[in-house]
Amino acid sequence: MGLRINDTAPDFTAETTQGPIKFHDWIGDGWAVMFSHPKDFTPVCTTELGTMAGLAPEFTKRGVKIIGISVDPVESHTKWKGDIKTATGFDVDYPLIADGDLAVAKLYDMLPASAGDSSEGRTPADNQTVRTVFVVGPDKKIKLTLSYPMTTGRNFDEILRAIDSLQLTAKHKVATPANWKQGEDVIITAAVPDDEATEKFGSFERVLPYLRKTKQPSA
Repeated sequence: MGLRINDTAPDFTAETTQGPIKFHDWIGDGWAVMFSHPKDFTPVCTTELGTMAGLAPEFTKRGVKIIGISVDPVESHTKWKGDIKTATGFDVDYPLIADGDLAVAKLYDMLPASAGDSSEGRTPADNQTVRTVFVVGPDKKIKLTLSYPMTTGRNFDEILRAIDSLQLTAKHKVATPANWKQGEDVIITAAVPDDEATEKFGSFERVLPYLRKTKQPSA
């Protein structure tokens, strides 16, 4: 059975480019993004890791830790970081999980149990399903997953946008409409009656009997 939104993110221990971690302890009391890769020294992933490094201050500003994982050992990750700097201009200062035994990829249902227990001899195509982003909340629950094919680089601006929505809607009884961006109007959830909506949000616009819009809460 695959992982679903609001499932507890499986805990694990692993070696990383910044030493050993226990995932839940590493997350601590904040938010985290774990994004996975099928193999080191692959072209699309190289651009992704560098892009994430460039956006690291934006994640930090939101109280979000970032961590990568690739189906290779630490020594390979360390060498790869040089190529990432050459290609993108950014140093990868966040940890990269070593998953040479495929344990985390299988734990997170990105590879089947039959995949074996070693990355040796496996090609990127063998690991092509290890291309998922997991956003994990302070309660260690999975809040969002995004899976991409190897040929399509990930849009990390979209991941930041989604985190803005997740953090806002965790604090307030609102939802965000399609293509919403920070500062735009939001939707009042159906669980909030009109009198409570007025008390909480002030005025609101009733677009449809079940669709009410209001200004984004500021706190």
